[in-house]
Amino acid sequence: MTSAPSVSLSWVNTVVAAAERQGVSSAELLARAGVAHERLSAPRWPVDDITRLWRAAAELTGDAAFGLNTGRQVGPGSFNVVSFILLSSATLRSAIAQLQEYQRLISDGGRFQTLAGDQRSWLIYHPLQGSLAFSPHQVESVLAAAVCFSRWVTGKPVQPVRVQFSHGQIGPLPAYARALGAEVQFEQAFNGLLLENAVLDAPLPQADAELAQLHRAHAAAQLAALSAPALLRSQVEQWLSGALAGSVPGRAQAAQQFGLGERAFARRLQGEGVRYAELVDGVRHALACQAVAGGGESFARIARRLGFSEASAFNRAFRRWTGRTPGDWQQHRAASAQTAPPVGR
Repeated sequence: MTSAPSVSLSWVNTVVAAAERQGVSSAELLARAGVAHERLSAPRWPVDDITRLWRAAAELTGDAAFGLNTGRQVGPGSFNVVSFILLSSATLRSAIAQLQEYQRLISDGGRFQTLAGDQRSWLIYHPLQGSLAFSPHQVESVLAAAVCFSRWVTGKPVQPVRVQFSHGQIGPLPAYARALGAEVQFEQAFNGLLLENAVLDAPLPQADAELAQLHRAHAAAQLAALSAPALLRSQVEQWLSGALAGSVPGRAQAAQQFGLGERAFARRLQGEGVRYAELVDGVRHALACQAVAGGGESFARIARRLGFSEASAFNRAFRRWTGRTPGDWQQHRAASAQTAPPVGR
């Protein structure tokens, strides 16, 4: 089993920066999303967490074109090492092929497909969401970013022939025109850009085969590391995050979930330096902080959902985790959101 779907911090920072440009601090954004501020030091985020971030950003900014505006302001920093591969490619078509190969280094949250025609070709985007449905802003940002990327990699004002989305219109039409530069159709069979082959196959100004090869070697090493099998403890944590629904799965149930006997399951975890009870406690801690920070549920409901027999047991556990009661911690987080400095780039 490979690691859970995730996105790079560079793409997370792109969303955070877009919200900050509209006056929403990173602390306020993360609090609304129910994501710990410390997560900004992690190299990758679970796909569901960035979905929460997109939803929170659209709510807090009140911008119906938030995804479009985010996508049209991407730069090389949004795509980490993949940017250098794209910039040194021979043509836009070959750059897209490289993007398809190394896209996991940016995000597991979707894939691109090219459908070539005689004169024009479709660049299709297939979202690959986690347990949470994507915000349409996420999809719109990807296609707007693809257009923006095409413009800075070619050095020309690239305009698609047509753009289409599988969802309905969510922003004003002028915003779509500014970000995409083409006629837009909604509620279609797929999300995509229709591009002229002459644009796709024109030589790029910064093409450098030798440099591209060096960047690909570096990216391939990163991709191999990303594809390495996940530790059992990571797999168990991921499973527990969705399995805590009013009760706590016992160790025997967890062992069965992973095709192991209970003793073998315990030995595998022990070999990774952890016990099952510690994983349960850690996942409960993370989910509790996320829910309390979000503010959308009563503490009693959070306690029941996480398998606590009564609210007092939840309160004791929360104080052990954070040193505060849920109410005190929530107020402290809200106060911190007003004073925290913007996240560094």
